[in-house]
Amino acid sequence: MEKIQAEIGRYTTRIQSEQQDDGSWRYDFETGPMTDASMMILFNSLYPGKKELLLLLGRRLERKQAAGGEWKQYDDDDGHLSSTIEAYTALLLTGYLDRDAPPMKRAEDYILRSGGVEQAHISTKFMLALNGLYPWPVFYPVPLFLIDLPKWNPLSFYRWSSYVRSHFAPILILGHLKFTLPHPSAIDINHLYTTPKYHKLDQQIRWHRGLMKKRNDDFSRLKGKRSNQSIQKAERFILEHIEGDGTLYSYASATFFMIYALLAIGYKPDSPVIAHAIKGLISFVTQTDGGEMHIQNSPSTVWDTALACYTLQEAGFSTEDSAIQRAAAYLLSLQHKDKKEPSARTLMHITGGWGFSESNTVNPDVDDTQAVLRALTRCTHHHTGCHEAWRKGVRYVFSMQNDDGGWAAFERNSTSLMTRLFVIENFEDTAFDPSAADVTGRTLELLGNHVKLTMQHPRVQAGVHWLLKRQKKDGSWFGRWGVSYLYGTWAAVTGLRAVGLSAQHPAIQKATEWLLRVRQPDGGWGESCKSDTEKTYIAAPYSTVVHTAWALDMLIAIHETPIKEINESISLLIDWNREDNSKRVTYPTGAGLPGQFYIQYHSYPRIWPLLALSHYAQKYKSC
Repeated sequence: MEKIQAEIGRYTTRIQSEQQDDGSWRYDFETGPMTDASMMILFNSLYPGKKELLLLLGRRLERKQAAGGEWKQYDDDDGHLSSTIEAYTALLLTGYLDRDAPPMKRAEDYILRSGGVEQAHISTKFMLALNGLYPWPVFYPVPLFLIDLPKWNPLSFYRWSSYVRSHFAPILILGHLKFTLPHPSAIDINHLYTTPKYHKLDQQIRWHRGLMKKRNDDFSRLKGKRSNQSIQKAERFILEHIEGDGTLYSYASATFFMIYALLAIGYKPDSPVIAHAIKGLISFVTQTDGGEMHIQNSPSTVWDTALACYTLQEAGFSTEDSAIQRAAAYLLSLQHKDKKEPSARTLMHITGGWGFSESNTVNPDVDDTQAVLRALTRCTHHHTGCHEAWRKGVRYVFSMQNDDGGWAAFERNSTSLMTRLFVIENFEDTAFDPSAADVTGRTLELLGNHVKLTMQHPRVQAGVHWLLKRQKKDGSWFGRWGVSYLYGTWAAVTGLRAVGLSAQHPAIQKATEWLLRVRQPDGGWGESCKSDTEKTYIAAPYSTVVHTAWALDMLIAIHETPIKEINESISLLIDWNREDNSKRVTYPTGAGLPGQFYIQYHSYPRIWPLLALSHYAQKYKSC
């Protein structure tokens, strides 16, 4: 216990020292090449004379290339074709590396061995098409008229998740117009094709130039009154959801599409709206631990601040501590006060929710809200305003429970079989937002440990019932927003235990058996991102700090006295904190889009081990 308390002290000292003056914690939200490559390509087209940022982003891309020429999403990835094409294209178009440079030749060989540009993910092909490097399809799979359908229609744009709406509002415009942004250089990537498909490009580019000329003469006559009205509706949706920092929904990926869409309908590159968006994207630049610059897709400031504030309290910090008070004040200032019904102009009820990043004002979610509420619970005893905000936050969480009993991230009752009509990769993973085991489990943990509800409460009963029905045959649960079965099982079990489900319940016993069965040979836990796409547990090549902390926290929630595996895992975390275990802390454990987008939260190796150690100290101090 003395060792554990000493370790808790080391973690808390470090986290406390990293708090910003405004009360927040600003840890990196690091992902693969997509955002850096997109920024480089766009910047090179709009501002070819400004090379400083391009050079900084290019250094990170070059350093991230694997020995075989490929770029990866995670360490045990065999290679990610789309990431490699995006990184290669950015480095080539911006002149950071020429085609004959050894790193580029290795990348070219990998791309061709993997089937060429034709085998890339649809999002990569879309980015290339926007830049005249891939032919637009004759019939775009997501037609513009979807934005005209009423919300009750199962195909309606307004039935999709907020994440998809934010990206598809500009995509509907771009796909309809088949827009191409001209580049200052005549560089192409035809050599990365394995078929003659690229021959269609010249014809499309000539057609596009003619289209632009005619559109300037008489846009409404060319496209028709109905198409113009639909484009204007999509434009209005975009403009209504631009955040204060200029970004769309506070996502870099959506903002890239927004800029292309605005250019497509006649905005000039120096338009104040586009200039503000570029400034917002630049504000997302962070310096990674390796010293390179990286464009975060959405800074995780609210999420990280809520987790850090709550975890410090679990480690023994009083609400009177200045670190907690400043964090609480920061979080309270970012509570969402109102919400617009998609495409409507009237304000709805007060939401009381919180979003993921500090610039987010239109897109609250259950996961961030429950994290903030846990951070604020103890503060409600001393602060009237905090109590009112906390109460509204709980009301928001209640209002977001799905009819099936579970909770999703952004939407309520967002499920539809109509996704299968759209032959688009990952569309079903993002278009709708069904109940998830990780979000439901953490919400139950909030309701049990902080709202002080038991399984007698109807909402809790429904959530428990949903989780028990969704447990896999092997005893695990799948986590939507983390990697993957370790994440989901930890969240489900700690939530079920918080509302009073017995440790002897068959579901808990089955989950425990599964957890011990997938333990790594070194005594820790580590799960591969491959689990996310294969939808079955796949072990990582080694244990990770974050996975081990989640597993440890789950075991502590189950056992009244520390078992052998708990003590061994504690020792591992303490040892790893004294060593240089870069792989154990840098392996991505956040999930965004299966197979395409994974996140290394730089906060996680600090926060989750501290939480597990603190729960150990709280529960077993008298053992």
